[in-house]
Amino acid sequence: MSHEEDSLLATVSQTDPVPPPSANLESIFQAHHGQVFGTAYRLTGSAQDAEDVLQTVFLRLLRRQEEIDLSPSPSSYLYRAAVNASLDLLRSRSRSPAVALDDLAEPLANGSAVDPDRLHGDREMRGVLRQAILGLSPKSAEIFSMRFLEGSSNQEIAAVLGMSQTAVGVTLHRARNQVKKEIRVYIGEH
Repeated sequence: MSHEEDSLLATVSQTDPVPPPSANLESIFQAHHGQVFGTAYRLTGSAQDAEDVLQTVFLRLLRRQEEIDLSPSPSSYLYRAAVNASLDLLRSRSRSPAVALDDLAEPLANGSAVDPDRLHGDREMRGVLRQAILGLSPKSAEIFSMRFLEGSSNQEIAAVLGMSQTAVGVTLHRARNQVKKEIRVYIGEH
């Protein structure tokens, strides 16, 4: 069992009394926790926040009164749950985002010639992009994230969300224009 799994199960046992996880939920967790964590990490930019999202997604499933049938596509359901929980977490923040140590690890591992100005600019741009995504409607933010952060095709997004490809394309066009506008404002200020 990984650290994330231990953390999730330990938290479940320390919080409100909940029924023990069913074998089905446990197997779903085993199969998909990496996907949920990765999706949350790409959206939040923080390993700690991604762990919080992972925990939130599976605790919500555990605490549901009625049974959810995930058999058609647990991956799609959990992906959407991870995106939504990540966006909820980011929207709930009133403070400025902290710099994740993971943001510093990759450039430092690639050599000692790290340009601090570029590193700072990259971090700022990621923050601006996150803020721009948060300014979108929940559905637009979800579709934008699936397309541009996860690399899903319009066809895949349409299938996961039960929409037409045309609706996905229109939503992406509008969302992309809104995000571009936010980034232009940022670039104009700097």
